[in-house]
Amino acid sequence: MTFLEQLNNLDRNDIGRWPLLFRGLLIGMIFVIVLSLLCWWFVWKGQRPELQRVQQEEQTLRSTFEQRQRKAANFDAYKQQLEEMNTIFGTMLRQLPGKTEVPNLLVDISQTGLAAGLEEKLFQKMGEVRRDFYAELPIKIRLTGNYHELGTFVSGIAALPRIITLHDIEIRPAEKDTVDELTLDLTAKTYRYLDEEEMVDTQSKAPDKGKRK
Repeated sequence: MTFLEQLNNLDRNDIGRWPLLFRGLLIGMIFVIVLSLLCWWFVWKGQRPELQRVQQEEQTLRSTFEQRQRKAANFDAYKQQLEEMNTIFGTMLRQLPGKTEVPNLLVDISQTGLAAGLEEKLFQKMGEVRRDFYAELPIKIRLTGNYHELGTFVSGIAALPRIITLHDIEIRPAEKDTVDELTLDLTAKTYRYLDEEEMVDTQSKAPDKGKRK
């Protein structure tokens, strides 16, 4: 009788009469099933939260690694950009006059108007406004002349080696019945950098931003 025929002839209600081979196989199968259930209950189920935590930690570490890897790959580009920004900042800083150079700069602004053929009606230096590392020097200016002379003045201001910005520009006829003669009112702002003592003094007088009113 073949193995399959013996298996088909087994009486499921009388396991005790089974041949030894089949009883051993049955006991082995039951043992494997019970062992699997025990492993699942005590090992897999008990360690699952820890496994999930470790998997989550792995994802976090992987994401952090990828971010740092991208930063490292772009480090040379960032370094080059920083050098370019420092160069631009240094160039702009050199365009700010020092405290002793301001009087000469004011003369340059006034002379630019006169060289353009304009008549200077007002040239009033206003109070200095200090910022973080520089100070604003506003100047009220009133000039009269024709349109071409006004354009020459603005171009001359732009050509000066120092940074000068023009604000509150107003152009009107010098007199009611004249068209060619114009009056130009504006505020010219030049800037100077603060020396170390002035920067310390400015920072010490600055209000505490974190202080609640």
